[in-house]
Amino acid sequence: MIFRGMDKVIFTFPKFHSEMVKGNEEALLMDNVENCAADVFERQAAFLSSALPYMQKYENETVVVKYGGHAMGDSTLGRAFARDIALLKQSGINPVVVHGGGPQIAEILMKMGIESRFENGLRVTDERIVEVVEMVLAGSINKEIVALINAEGEWAIGLCGKDGNMVFAEKAYKTVIDPDSHIERVLDLGFVGEPVEVDRTLLDLLACSEMIPVLAPVAPGHDGKTYNINADIFAGAIAGALEAKRLLFLTDVPGVLNKKGKLLKELTISEVENLIKNGTISGGMIPKVETCMKALQNGVEGVVILNGKTPHSVLLELFTEQGAGTLIVS
Repeated sequence: MIFRGMDKVIFTFPKFHSEMVKGNEEALLMDNVENCAADVFERQAAFLSSALPYMQKYENETVVVKYGGHAMGDSTLGRAFARDIALLKQSGINPVVVHGGGPQIAEILMKMGIESRFENGLRVTDERIVEVVEMVLAGSINKEIVALINAEGEWAIGLCGKDGNMVFAEKAYKTVIDPDSHIERVLDLGFVGEPVEVDRTLLDLLACSEMIPVLAPVAPGHDGKTYNINADIFAGAIAGALEAKRLLFLTDVPGVLNKKGKLLKELTISEVENLIKNGTISGGMIPKVETCMKALQNGVEGVVILNGKTPHSVLLELFTEQGAGTLIVS
């Protein structure tokens, strides 16, 4: 196309011009993509570099991870968790996984038409229910977690307290105070137990064999009966017996919060006790921090409560300066 006017002639080539513009836009886009990719790679390299001192800190140490909460019901988070555990092992750390499974147990009981009886909000585990609990925890959930970790190239093995006489339990009783009469009542919750003996021999052999133990919180009693144990308590007992460097509790909350809802990054046992007294720590967080304090008294160096809903929260806690939850120490 030709435009004439005054003393000059202008030649234009629309198709050629549009292709030039398009080519420039594509070149700019490619530059942006390459720059973004470079930024991502630089951040990844920076993370790996900054993680080195922490990898060295935990090398040849034992880290017990209690896996539970929302993360167990989310396949994406489950795969991220398995990858974290595999990376710990490949970094020279000895991870031990303890898992719960309350929601899954409730779902199976409902499908089987088995009604649960509750005392003061706590499920009573009769002989029929404890069989279902063992089936779901040791036979189903446990093997799913093992498969996820093995898919990441590691050797995980599923166990419960019965294997190798690892854990012995005794019947647990719950004492409650009636809000009206203020009279103490002792609740019989059936086949609910608490660990009284932990033999670390099998776990040490597995660590030497480069295997990752995945433990279901079911154990025998010296009375020959099977007991369901709270997974937090079970994990605390295992961590204490192994004198773990860290015990991590994956929960549905960021950690221990102050009254303004802000995360408390680090606490001592005495500070935790004061927070319970003034009501800052309340409800379901109380038994969790009590388990933390008991684990510390039994030889664990540090216990962390963190949010399992955050992808790769285990790596963020162990391999970064800021951590990912509340660290409780002696």
